[in-house]
Amino acid sequence: MVPDVPVLLLGYGPVGMAYAELLARVSKAAVSKAAVPDVTGQRGGGLRLAAVVGRSAQCVVGEDGVRPRAEWEPRTPLADLLDQTGARVVVQATPSHPDLAAPAVEDALTAWRHGAHLVTATKCHVLADWRRLRQVSTQARLGFGLSATTGAALPAADVARSALLGYDVQAVRACLNGTSTYVVDRMSEGMTLAEAVGEARRRGIAEADPSADLSGADAAGKVRILAGLLWDWDVSTLDVDLAPVDEGTAAEAVAARRSGARLRPVATASLDQPGTVRVRLARVEQGDPLHAINGPEKAVSYDCGEVGVVTVSGGASSPLGAATAMLKDTLRYVTADPLRLGAP
Repeated sequence: MVPDVPVLLLGYGPVGMAYAELLARVSKAAVSKAAVPDVTGQRGGGLRLAAVVGRSAQCVVGEDGVRPRAEWEPRTPLADLLDQTGARVVVQATPSHPDLAAPAVEDALTAWRHGAHLVTATKCHVLADWRRLRQVSTQARLGFGLSATTGAALPAADVARSALLGYDVQAVRACLNGTSTYVVDRMSEGMTLAEAVGEARRRGIAEADPSADLSGADAAGKVRILAGLLWDWDVSTLDVDLAPVDEGTAAEAVAARRSGARLRPVATASLDQPGTVRVRLARVEQGDPLHAINGPEKAVSYDCGEVGVVTVSGGASSPLGAATAMLKDTLRYVTADPLRLGAP
């Protein structure tokens, strides 16, 4: 009998918990349905959550699942835990704050040094140390799953890194921050900024601190990663030009709505302006893919020159959406041809 593939989860907030629940519910069926060899070169087997690591404590998972936090043990070095569990995939669901970029980088490097694939929903280290992370993962011929960093359930990264290989992509135009889109839509209906943010929080769309969403920094970060995948730009050195959602946005949003248009926080990158990502509040007319999205949904359009524009949309912001994207990346690596695991 083929053994299950052990997975180590870093971070146990809403996204991490959603990932653990998904892993328990669907991993065996998904791996079996793939009908291709797993990392051992054999068919069958599933995924098993081997351990969960929090900020200062950890839980080695047994048959009873993840124990209550009060029963967790003190955190040990990640290298020791990888040796103990034999984990083949490390999943990062830790907070994406610039101050946490350095430890997130080290966790990624440790995973690859121990022969494990990396799947991440965390952007801070990807944005801070793009070149080194890409180089090390490629040299190790191990996975670097980024799907959850560019729009939760929306497969924007998959389209950029594989579906559009060989396409002459000239530009990216996207609404990839569900919180800002939702807030602007509510402001177009007459809400103040504070009221719209409050409703977004109540619905679980906005985080306690939505400043990165409303400033445009989060959307810019996602498009920076897409630009790195498309054009091999060094994500960590790109210039960023932001226009925030603020109290003054309400009048623009209301005016756009009255005319049948919608105001959208749109992030862009283009080969015509290399090295720069911009986020602007743009008036979007009916018929535009960015007009059609509702609430926290997302959309990204790739201008492929003479081929035309390719758009992917949907995937509302939620912990479940990010967790689903991470599970997809996990399954991608454990069911891949071992000779192609280093594909970027």
